[in-house]
Amino acid sequence: MTLEPAVLALDLGTGEAKAGLIAADGRLAGFGRADYPVDVDAETGRAEQDPDAWWRAICAAAIDAFRGPSGEFEVVAICAVGQGPTLVAADATGRPTRPAIGWLDSRSRSEAAELESVLGLRGWALGILPKALWLERHEPRAAGDASWYLSAWEWLGLRLSGAARATVAVGQQPPDRQALASVGLAADRLPPEIRAGVVLGELRPEAAADLGLPRDLPVVAGLADALSSFLGAGLIDPGDAIDTGGTSGGFAVYWSGEVALPAEWRSFVPLEGRFALGGAMSATGRSLEWLRDDLLRGHVGTEALIDEAAATSPGAGGLIFLPYLAGERAPIWDSSARGTFAGLSLAHSRGHLVRAVLEASAFAIRHVAEPILAAGVSVTEMRICGGPGRSATWNQIKADVTGFRVAVPAVRETAVVGAAILAAVGIGLKPDLPSAMRTMVRIESRLDPRPATRETYDPLFAAYKALYSDLRPTFARLAELAHH
Repeated sequence: MTLEPAVLALDLGTGEAKAGLIAADGRLAGFGRADYPVDVDAETGRAEQDPDAWWRAICAAAIDAFRGPSGEFEVVAICAVGQGPTLVAADATGRPTRPAIGWLDSRSRSEAAELESVLGLRGWALGILPKALWLERHEPRAAGDASWYLSAWEWLGLRLSGAARATVAVGQQPPDRQALASVGLAADRLPPEIRAGVVLGELRPEAAADLGLPRDLPVVAGLADALSSFLGAGLIDPGDAIDTGGTSGGFAVYWSGEVALPAEWRSFVPLEGRFALGGAMSATGRSLEWLRDDLLRGHVGTEALIDEAAATSPGAGGLIFLPYLAGERAPIWDSSARGTFAGLSLAHSRGHLVRAVLEASAFAIRHVAEPILAAGVSVTEMRICGGPGRSATWNQIKADVTGFRVAVPAVRETAVVGAAILAAVGIGLKPDLPSAMRTMVRIESRLDPRPATRETYDPLFAAYKALYSDLRPTFARLAELAHH
């Protein structure tokens, strides 16, 4: 029997590893996932992860992906993408010198501000650099033992292939190493750059044994899972937009012309002739998990909670939730911001709280999109990614709040599909990224916004924005009190 070619695509998310066996036509031939612990201390701002736990979770997820119909396929390449910006300080063999410093870690705020002034970059565009500078200043021994500063997916690439490389996407400029040296950052620990989608090397024997694969398979350089989702959601043309879903959430729209927005709104993308406008949030997806697991102790499942929200009218009875449980990135960039329910009364039920959380994720998208639309950018439709895309209720809320047509890919694990697309092009299975996306991404359904909801959501969105403005001084004061 002739086996069909397929790619093993790996995605290291926050607290969860995913593996997909993706056929050349985009079919999901096998899928697995595995959890790993995340060490978070809200009082100190620490958020760390164990790269060895990453590897165990990646291997477990991959083994799950090979079960079932995967026997009809032959793995022809591997590509890993992942969370960011998360820093791994590793020695020459790839062994971490300390736990990875996760993207949720807030201890490097002063280093980020310093690098912003030196490099002219802001927020997530700084990548792992603030955390690396913090490490050198606060833990010189761990820094001194490190040969490389790597992102999560770069460390996986090293573990898979033995090659330490910093992967860059189209249009991404490497940092000015002389400027980094001026603030005391050892730039020689940043590995040589390689374009995402290029073959890093061959699968090492040790990694092959752990994954149950033949050695010498080509390993293709990955990138951040949010950028990988751009590929896996099939974004090609100006006006194509995305809700990245996941733990943090994010919104971006492709564009190609001039636009009057600050530089921090603009991002490189893995496609020639395009750039993205938008930003990442911090905890829009995590907010529902927090409500389900931390408040309700897991006694009610996600589907049941969303059903209760669906039975509640748009606007949640005048209840507003600010989804700032981990501070907030775009568009307010305020690490002191905190989650808030406002307007709570005895008339509100659990369903109202859940609906307010769902609506907050949509308000957060609209908040990021608002200045982009004001600058003259148009959105054709917004692709929904990740777990939230499984809920028609949540998808409709996002369409109604934003006013965008929503499109749901058949395979919602778009970061995994994006990794497969990168690998397929990298080994020549597909000629280029646009043709790979057109053959490997299929839209399952589309939802249009309901005009009747605008009279509810427009004033509620205005209240959502005003609520943060009103509470900002209080958030700052509470952060100061918590610090002391």
